[in-house]
Amino acid sequence: MKHLLRALGQRNFRIYFLGQSASFVGTWMQQIALAWLVYRLTGSPFMLGLVTFAGNIPILFLAPFGGVWSDRLNRRRAMLLTQALSLSQAAVLAGLTFAGLVEEWHLLAAAAFLGIVNALDTPLRQAFLLELVGSREDLPNAIALNSLMMNASRLVGPALAGLVLAAAGEAWCFLLNAASYLAMLAALAAMRLAAPARPRAAQDWLGGLAEAVRFARDCAPCRYLLGLVSLVSFVATPYASLMPVFARDLLGGDARTLGLLVGASGAGAIAGGLYLAGRHGVAGLERLIAGAAFSAGIGLLLFSQSGSLGLSLVLLPLVGFGIITVAASANTILQLIAPDAMRGRLVSLHIAAFLGMMPLGSLVFGLLAERFGAPTTVAAGGLFCLVGAAGFASRLGSMRSLLAPHYARRRD
Repeated sequence: MKHLLRALGQRNFRIYFLGQSASFVGTWMQQIALAWLVYRLTGSPFMLGLVTFAGNIPILFLAPFGGVWSDRLNRRRAMLLTQALSLSQAAVLAGLTFAGLVEEWHLLAAAAFLGIVNALDTPLRQAFLLELVGSREDLPNAIALNSLMMNASRLVGPALAGLVLAAAGEAWCFLLNAASYLAMLAALAAMRLAAPARPRAAQDWLGGLAEAVRFARDCAPCRYLLGLVSLVSFVATPYASLMPVFARDLLGGDARTLGLLVGASGAGAIAGGLYLAGRHGVAGLERLIAGAAFSAGIGLLLFSQSGSLGLSLVLLPLVGFGIITVAASANTILQLIAPDAMRGRLVSLHIAAFLGMMPLGSLVFGLLAERFGAPTTVAAGGLFCLVGAAGFASRLGSMRSLLAPHYARRRD
């Protein structure tokens, strides 16, 4: 247990962990309430995909610039700004919904605004982890615990959202999310951090981004990792935006059913985070990534055809485990490879690959679900995920030798 939680021994990371936990629970409550409200107002799977697209497409284009921003600014001060902006959009959405004035375009605008803020905030949060723990040795554990925390909130948040939706409606979910950002603002204010090194300022924004892209292009493990993460995000994650269709139309359930389905996937993601946090060392992560991609693909195929709530709750943890293990393990390897001065930018490419491809997949899969149905669409995503896993597995031999020097310097 001590090994599993060792990064929490660092005061700053512990404070961050607690504040971010509360904030992510609120975020998941809002996401579930937003999806339910969209489907209640429109009854359209395409609109579910469109809102997901609007909320995440900014990450694809802006996260790399967020990485440049992260490498240049005081990360804590920048995060205070992004958290305050996130709080404001949740409060506005709550006010509109309480007043009965909310319309479809409000939901699209709120999702897009939060997507822009997240595109700047997410690279900050990921690159901030090394400052919080202070050593590369504890960085893999911090990344795993951060992933665990995010996915524990994915289990708790939807379950709470289902209860609040059934008892009080969407507006209260939005209001509770606004309140949750106060916990993160308090955590950032309470940290005691050493003065950060003065960031290098020689290059312009495009030049700094181009440098990171060249680094990733010339680094074979980076290419393989970013390629697989992009594919998994595009074909495997869109099932989440179609979950209201499965919950209401295919399983005959309600908002609580939706919360159970999303929570089951979150339970698998928590299992993945626990496993990664408890690993001794980082060697072999590339093999784990291949296996996790296979897990996600198989889980999606079987879930799409289950037709049973009980069986779905058994299968969805495979999907959650696979997706989060691919993403978190790739993030760990990329942060170990990255030079300190480029960490924010390289991490931002991972964020663009994982979170940025998600809206494109959601939009495409929403259109396909309108035409062919949600089960067939999700099954196709599972098949493509298996193909990607097989392609990545064929590169494991060369990756192992290329990554060995980076694994060896983890304690530097």
